[in-house]
Amino acid sequence: MSFKGDPVRVLVVPGLHDSGHGHWQTWLEGHFRTSTRVRQDDWAVADLERWADRIDVTIARHPGARWVAAAHSFGCLALARYLAHGGQGIHAALMVAPADPEKFAAGPFLPHARLPIPAALLASENDPWMRLDSARAWARIWGAQFINLGAVGHINTESGFGPLPQAKTLVELMIQRVERSRRPVRAHPLEFSFAI
Repeated sequence: MSFKGDPVRVLVVPGLHDSGHGHWQTWLEGHFRTSTRVRQDDWAVADLERWADRIDVTIARHPGARWVAAAHSFGCLALARYLAHGGQGIHAALMVAPADPEKFAAGPFLPHARLPIPAALLASENDPWMRLDSARAWARIWGAQFINLGAVGHINTESGFGPLPQAKTLVELMIQRVERSRRPVRAHPLEFSFAI
């Protein structure tokens, strides 16, 4: 059983084919001792419900823990779907280079209102998986802070990431906010602010 004073944990939610050794998510995971990675049964099949269920299964292994999620690509969609089901345990979310829901016919199954937690969405001007205007539109729908990293591709190993200091800074800020809060963060999403 986890208690209010226990450290906030980082939940890494990779996209298709997982995030390999050189990926920013693996780099980020190494910075947080209590981090946990969501493991999919089949990394090659983008099944929104199954992927969201795996988030639930992963969180259920740590009853009472408070989480900051760091998701990438299709993992962002799975996380959004999990949040649509209530998002038990997750108190803040970083979404990096989300995949376009339309590529997976996932749009109708995602939240179409402000998320119940503070969130930030990092996007790229030339991401082949999501146009910048679409990423901005989803950030607006979800009430997430929108951050344009420039023309940096899909923000993965193939596009040069590696370390992603902006992600680490945002996750640290989210953790600090959750740890300081005596009330659930989800009750006050508008009060959360980021600074890099």
